[in-house]
Amino acid sequence: MEPFTAVEIIREKRDGGELSPDRIDWIVDAYTRGVVAEEQMSALAMAIYLNGMTAAETARWTAAMVDSGERLSLPKLVKPLVDKHSTGGVGDKITLPLGPLLAHCGAAVPQLSGRGLGHTGGTLDKLESVPGWRAGLSAAEIASQLAEIGAVVAAATPTLAPADRKLYALRDVTATVESIPLIASSIMSKKIAEGTSALVLDVKVGSGAFMKDLPRARELAETLVSIGAASGVRTTAVLSDMSAPIGYAIGNAVEVAESVEVLRGGGPADVVELTTVLAEEMLRLAGLSADPAGVLASGAAYQTWRAMLRAQDGDPDAPLPAAAHVRELTAPADGYLAELDAYSFGVAAWRLGAGRTRKEDPVQHAAGIVLNAKRGAWVRAGEPLAWLHTDTEEAIEPALAELEGAVTVTATEPEPRPLIIDVLRG
Repeated sequence: MEPFTAVEIIREKRDGGELSPDRIDWIVDAYTRGVVAEEQMSALAMAIYLNGMTAAETARWTAAMVDSGERLSLPKLVKPLVDKHSTGGVGDKITLPLGPLLAHCGAAVPQLSGRGLGHTGGTLDKLESVPGWRAGLSAAEIASQLAEIGAVVAAATPTLAPADRKLYALRDVTATVESIPLIASSIMSKKIAEGTSALVLDVKVGSGAFMKDLPRARELAETLVSIGAASGVRTTAVLSDMSAPIGYAIGNAVEVAESVEVLRGGGPADVVELTTVLAEEMLRLAGLSADPAGVLASGAAYQTWRAMLRAQDGDPDAPLPAAAHVRELTAPADGYLAELDAYSFGVAAWRLGAGRTRKEDPVQHAAGIVLNAKRGAWVRAGEPLAWLHTDTEEAIEPALAELEGAVTVTATEPEPRPLIIDVLRG
């Protein structure tokens, strides 16, 4: 005999009520068990989308999703454990240099990552462009690699927060994705289930981000930090600009190549800046004293990157995939590059084959876009602005069509736009 019914809980939230902890626990568990039907959870998700949740409800909902599955059991590590999550963007390759950098500075960084969907890239897709590299690791392999190297990027196991996996798919087809309590609980349930005690969140703001405007991005950041505090996870949220792509590379292999540049002491200034800021916050939460900017500049973390790849059967010396077809995108006029719309460039890279429409779709590891200029640069009409890479020649024209209007050139130099908007600490 079930203690509640889905209908009474839906009605309560529909009418603006606050769900009690035992009702939240029950409905998340019952949905995971299949007692609550998809259409009933759809109705509840819409009621939550329309009426929101209190901080207490959101924290309890997150805890219930964590309890729907197993927690990653890691043995006691000598190194402090700290994790990072990005809400997703275009050219957002920061996880790749960040893990080896933190490991070199003395932390242990378990990155259970996902795949790209739509215009945003996935960390696993990027790393799978390295010949031989494998994402599927057992809990024992993750623990061993953390102890020996200090950094691991792997696919999340299906036993972690299974309620979130079901609800995420449901939200995607019921127009309830944008609910901040559901977004925040989805992110945090997986991170808490991973067993991390400290977490830094990169909350993107702008056209290429999930949150297009600053007020909603700030609300999401505050909610994430609040859940962290309620769950005993030391949490910081960094608000960063995603109106233009991060770095010059957008795709899979091209982003790996750019990450290697950063780890060897070079790379684009914005990638270095964001990596350094996130590293500083992670080290602070881990209680470690180090100079991440100096480590990056020295190239010292590059060897940790190589060790991380080899531990997962990747060959760091093998050439990365190269595209069969490359097409130039030229500047439309003389002037200053005032805008490079991140969303348009993300969709164009997806059309070239770098992303997928459904989770089961394959990706082209060589597909993507490499910029030749960033916002604020002076460009000349007809000169290369970017190069489009693909193995599918017929994908080039649709990708170029996506970029119509995505580039703005002006006679006056644009005002600088800060990459780091704010930092919220719990």
